[in-house]
Amino acid sequence: MTNPLLTDGTGPYQLPPFAQISDDDFAPAFEAALSEARANTAAIADNPDAPTFANTIEAMEQSDGALDKVAGVFYNLAGADATPAREALMRDLAPKLAAFSSEITMNKALFARIDQLWQNRDTLGLNAEQSRVLELYHQMFTRAGAALQGAPAQRMKAIKERLATITTQFSQNLLADERDWFRPMSEDDLDGLPDFVIDTARAAGAERGQDGAVLTLSRSLIVPFLQFSPNRDLRRIAYEAWVARGANGGDTDNRAIAAEILKLREERAKLLGYDSFSAYKLEPEMAKTPAAVRDLLMRVWAPAKAAAEADAAKLAEMMHADGVNGDLEPWDWRYYSEKRRVAEHDFDEGQIKPYLSLDAMIGAAFDTANRLFGLEFTPLEGPFYHPDVRGWEVSRNGKTIAVFMGDYFARGSKRSGAWCSAIRSQKKLGGAVVPIVLNVCNFAKGDPALLSHDDARTLFHEFGHALHQMLSDVTYSFISGTSVSRDFVELPSQLYEHWLDVPEVLERHARHYKTGAAMPSDLRAKLKGAATYDQGFSTVEYLASALVDLAFHEGAAPSDPMAKQAEVLAGIGLPHAIRMRHATPNFGHIFSGDGYSSGYYSYMWSEVMDADAFEAFEEAGDAFDPETAQKLEDFILSAGNSRAPDALYTAFRGRMPGVEPLLKGRGLLDPGA
Repeated sequence: MTNPLLTDGTGPYQLPPFAQISDDDFAPAFEAALSEARANTAAIADNPDAPTFANTIEAMEQSDGALDKVAGVFYNLAGADATPAREALMRDLAPKLAAFSSEITMNKALFARIDQLWQNRDTLGLNAEQSRVLELYHQMFTRAGAALQGAPAQRMKAIKERLATITTQFSQNLLADERDWFRPMSEDDLDGLPDFVIDTARAAGAERGQDGAVLTLSRSLIVPFLQFSPNRDLRRIAYEAWVARGANGGDTDNRAIAAEILKLREERAKLLGYDSFSAYKLEPEMAKTPAAVRDLLMRVWAPAKAAAEADAAKLAEMMHADGVNGDLEPWDWRYYSEKRRVAEHDFDEGQIKPYLSLDAMIGAAFDTANRLFGLEFTPLEGPFYHPDVRGWEVSRNGKTIAVFMGDYFARGSKRSGAWCSAIRSQKKLGGAVVPIVLNVCNFAKGDPALLSHDDARTLFHEFGHALHQMLSDVTYSFISGTSVSRDFVELPSQLYEHWLDVPEVLERHARHYKTGAAMPSDLRAKLKGAATYDQGFSTVEYLASALVDLAFHEGAAPSDPMAKQAEVLAGIGLPHAIRMRHATPNFGHIFSGDGYSSGYYSYMWSEVMDADAFEAFEEAGDAFDPETAQKLEDFILSAGNSRAPDALYTAFRGRMPGVEPLLKGRGLLDPGA
């Protein structure tokens, strides 16, 4: 029988046949796909004809279609719905796929063909997109070590395979710690908690086969628990368990793994002639250098720290007024900050959530995309890979442009956080391909599911990434959608968050899930008034993580990352009651793969642009201004990596931005400055 993973898919959109796929299908599908990709690559490298763009670059673009198809399904399922079999296969595949990548990028004959094309690029008659693709292929091979010979080449290959293995282990250890820790909650433990937190805790208990409510390390449960629980001792237990993920000793401890990852990254960079991994990693990014990254982060650090320290003093006063002596601690901040928000802005999450049902916010994201870009969303029937998953056909002017899938609820088989990925990317080479795009979140399940304002912002954020994939309009998959520099990729997602708070979006979609009544204008005003509330805290905890990430990678790899972390935090004067957003043993962004390594700063780099980009709509006097929306699609969302990111942004905005809109958006700009 034909392996279902290697078929063309089902229905008019050629969706993966999820109902027919079993875990036993993945290993043989990968084996067959790798064999085909190797044969295709060998044929390109050994082609006796002189290299051309068609017989080399375009041939490579089409050489691993089966592998892309299988990997697109497997890795999405492994992240969103892990099973022991999938986790075992991930561990087995990591070094194999790393070895295959090395075979390609360090193939001397193949690189010789690409290099010859690069040297003769001005004589090839390439269009702008083809020139960009050739540039990026040559860059990829060079930075992967294609020019290395002998022992350094072999060492590079070994480093990549080892990194693939241990970054996978880091991620699985983190998932295991999150999945395995829970604490049964008595009725006394539930005192003072809003109904939505109690409902979430009881649902978590049912998922784990427990009678009654449990506290877990899912962000959708632990953050509101820390916000609302008056039980300080229990807040401390929960908080310390949360920040200790990956640092509990035993088989799931990530501290030694983090040290080895940093050492191998440094060695990899030095094999290629760079002073540090950070210098290597940042070279193709917008930032270019560690100095540029540090300059941005420290420009924001001073006002953010000042705001956080002023807030800490007020929270400590509130705590002492409650009869609690001593210092304000990290497990106190969210609780007293929530009480202060209620006191100063006269609302809390309990007031907001009934107006932010999941269905309403999905509708708001879709309606915004319709008004900006003319997109229509039609529900699709499954089956998808999990009963919680929903799907839609995305069309414009009667033409299908994408399939969108949403997997919104937290469960034990899903890694934490929220993300967007493509099961299949857009391209035109070899025939137009409609992308299949997936948003994954970890919202608390309910009937109906009610979101916090931060949850709704997350939904809009990930949908911004999805638009970057769905509106992609390029020929080559290599530059499709979100295949852009790391410090540019967050621009579409963070920009899209702005529309959540546009008054007419809230008026149209923020409606009470029982009565259908619109969110009252006074509540919307309170929400707007609190928009920059607690930004000192959130900015400081983010910057602390970004600065530690940079310090890990811009010099010699630390033998003890935890000691280095402590040194960096002491050096910047991190306030006592705030910790890093992601401590080293659970910093999946930088240790579960290379994606955000020496790149966690990129959220703030992109925020400089997104704050400025939304001002373009404000300057036009309309959040849905058609001309500005068209420019956004033309130069950002549809363009992929067809031009350098600074060129794309300048084409959209006419110039590059300064940091002032970011500070203004976070409420950190001195009014007298």
